[in-house]
Amino acid sequence: MSGEVWQVITTTADEQDAKKLAQAALEKRLAACVQIGGPVESSYWWNGRIESAREFVCVFKTTSAAYPKLEKLLLELHPYEEPEIVATPAVAVSSGYSKWIAAQLKQKA
Repeated sequence: MSGEVWQVITTTADEQDAKKLAQAALEKRLAACVQIGGPVESSYWWNGRIESAREFVCVFKTTSAAYPKLEKLLLELHPYEEPEIVATPAVAVSSGYSKWIAAQLKQKA
């Protein structure tokens, strides 16, 4: 396997932006799977104030080796000025799923 399995999370203001990010990551083989959920209610600090917004959560299944390119893609395409991009290494992953993710990222689109 080329790198350990990671989950990368970002949020978007609308479902279409979430789908655009997911499609781009999948087409470039930077994620094997992307789950989109929502809307969710987010509360956060922005420009010195507490803000609230409805957002869609995107969870990308990738590897540590593919993460730098995935992060670059998300930063290029994301509509937010400062998007949430949080990558978390998986503590445990079934062998078959781990191999499947690695295989999807190696294939040519």
